[in-house]
Amino acid sequence: MKPGTHADRSSGVLLHVTSLPGRRLGPQAFSFVDWLAEAGQSWWQLLPVGPPDRYGSPYKSASAFAGWRGLLADSRAPVSAEEKIAYRERESYWVEDWVRLGPRDALADQIRFDREWSRLRAYAAERGVTLLGDLAIYVAPSSVDHRAHPRMFQEGLVAGAPPDAFAVKGQLWGNPLYDWPALQRRRYRWWVERVRRSLELFEAVRLDHFRGFVAYWAVPESDHDATRGRWRRGPGRALFDAFSEQLGANLPLVAEDLGVITPPVERLRDELGVPGMLVLQFGFDPGAPRSPHRLENHTPNRVVYTGTHDHDTARGWYQSLGDAQRRFVDEELRRAGVQSHEPWWGLIELALRSPARTAIMQAQDILGLDGRGRMNDPAKTGGNWRWEMAPGALTGDLAKRLRELTEAAGR
Repeated sequence: MKPGTHADRSSGVLLHVTSLPGRRLGPQAFSFVDWLAEAGQSWWQLLPVGPPDRYGSPYKSASAFAGWRGLLADSRAPVSAEEKIAYRERESYWVEDWVRLGPRDALADQIRFDREWSRLRAYAAERGVTLLGDLAIYVAPSSVDHRAHPRMFQEGLVAGAPPDAFAVKGQLWGNPLYDWPALQRRRYRWWVERVRRSLELFEAVRLDHFRGFVAYWAVPESDHDATRGRWRRGPGRALFDAFSEQLGANLPLVAEDLGVITPPVERLRDELGVPGMLVLQFGFDPGAPRSPHRLENHTPNRVVYTGTHDHDTARGWYQSLGDAQRRFVDEELRRAGVQSHEPWWGLIELALRSPARTAIMQAQDILGLDGRGRMNDPAKTGGNWRWEMAPGALTGDLAKRLRELTEAAGR
């Protein structure tokens, strides 16, 4: 994130638009901004806002640039011929492909989306709330980008993650992989325009799977799991130099540096001065005292989360622990001086106290929801991305409680 966007220490809430009551923009989105301001929060973090796949995943979008029609509060708002001409001129790099290969009425829907989004962003800014977006590293198979720019992608290999303790056969994502030398020959223009578009919509952007820019797991396209994948070199610093040359220095980015993180990944992150991520749920392993996720190991240039959209809720996580680890968590909370009969609120308090400059809480954790409120479980192919907050769930009392903890932590 760009220094100076907020005071040195700030905090916010992760809640995707589809988790608002009604699952779209409009009055509920504005009401949530009001609640954030009342709760003393500076950031609203969202997931990617492009058209999701048939399972609802925003990380396999039909377009890396377009906003999703399904988020519109008014999908029938009139659009003038003048607006269409102006939009095609302003977004000429990508919108013609979307009009040609995307759904019917694609251009008018994009104008409606940008119109509604701009109103929301301006409303939030007036109340001291800024929007943190999320940029998925890969595009979906057969997406508009994949079809319009086939030379940007490799053939015969797809994206995934290597086997680990959580997935013994790895993760087979199936996204097309970039041909990075081909992109370099074009001065990374597609990526530059993608970041430019993201920063039109958000004040700051989280780069999903940051480690993939250093090295990525490539799996044979015909395989049924990711075990035979191999590491291949990514573009490294060259991509980010292109961003600086064409978009300006010190872009407000966050590195999602979770997973198999090697010294070259850490070196690139630190050379760029981009904050990485910490997840408190990872910080309670008695056998890993040096884990960067342990509270005593946190550093300022980080964004700390109680959990992300891929993790269980704080309450669900705590309830799933074995007796020994649960006692360890309880002892760590007591040692930190956290006095709460609700361990999920204990994690919120620890996140706010962290030396990390930015702290982000899941809305589900503020609501104290168990695992039924989880947004996504990467180990499951179905039943994800469906959680929707009940109307009025975020009350004034919750806002007061969060504001008091936020102010006590100096945020």
